[in-house]
Amino acid sequence: MSQDGALPLGLLMLLVLSFSMHGLAASGHFPKEHRPAALSTGAGRLVLFGSLLLSLLSLAAGLVLGARTIPWYAAVIGGGAMVLAAPLVLQKFPDDVVNSRMALIMLSGANAVVAVILMGMARP
Repeated sequence: MSQDGALPLGLLMLLVLSFSMHGLAASGHFPKEHRPAALSTGAGRLVLFGSLLLSLLSLAAGLVLGARTIPWYAAVIGGGAMVLAAPLVLQKFPDDVVNSRMALIMLSGANAVVAVILMGMARP
């Protein structure tokens, strides 16, 4: 792999790690009976489902843009390592942080920022 692909690969790995952590944090709020009161209201549902949508769109954009500069084998190995590392990283955070609205907002925001950076790098 060339030096030109190292930074995009690192960003893609960060995106996959953040997306995986977001997915794990959001999965604790399903089924509906397990949601805290803060996420059961209209604004809470908007945060939950809006952050899921933003994270999915960010991952899709990152994968498409990363495919232009990163060899497929490096992306598979790096992304797979981040999926495996996500539960280990997430368990380092306290439960009240992981189960809060702020975790969903921060992780989906991180996904969007990394996707925008990858977009900037993919421009000719």
